[in-house]
Amino acid sequence: MTAPEIRVLLVDDQELVRSGLRRILRRKDGFVIVAECADGSEVPDAVAQHAPDVVLMDLRMKRVDGISATRELQAGDRPPPVLILTTFDDDELLSGSLRAGAAGFLLKDSPAEELIRAVRTVADGGACLDPAVTGRVLTTYRTAARSTNGAGRSLDELTTRELDVLALIGRGYSNSEIGRELGISGVTVKSHIGHIFVKLDLRDRAAAIVYAFDHGVVTPGQA
Repeated sequence: MTAPEIRVLLVDDQELVRSGLRRILRRKDGFVIVAECADGSEVPDAVAQHAPDVVLMDLRMKRVDGISATRELQAGDRPPPVLILTTFDDDELLSGSLRAGAAGFLLKDSPAEELIRAVRTVADGGACLDPAVTGRVLTTYRTAARSTNGAGRSLDELTTRELDVLALIGRGYSNSEIGRELGISGVTVKSHIGHIFVKLDLRDRAAAIVYAFDHGVVTPGQA
């Protein structure tokens, strides 16, 4: 059975960048570019009209930046996941994108294969943090988001299986990858993740990744 195509909305103020992304995210590889935006101000209407599975968002744009556009999307009903794509490895900006609700970030000099994997991961409900800057960005993120970082909640609250799932979340696995790794269904994966979020008082997947690093469930550089 052929997997459904992943519908992608491209948001970048440079046509040359969008053209390059179109060449990477090809239909034959399971992607379809449903629309393009040159500024964050165009994103809400484009999402409403085209219902993308993933929004690939530039960080810096002239009128409405990627963080503001992401925050506005997250305030709506059932927003698509946002993957930030940027040339800037500014820790505060990247951690700000996580606080705004982005599912992750990738630097624009990443290999095409990494971009393809990242888009598939966030479309599948996962999070993707560029390993080149993850450690620094998480340090900045946890400083600004202690109230949503599971502070005071113990790993002892988790079952063995939930701990396994948390470890894979911390390593950047998508829901389907977690299911394959542990031999469980997608529905069961989602159920475990929901329990983890409640038990550890975590807001989202980014907070779960921070918690996993902070508590030694995963370590920097672990694949």
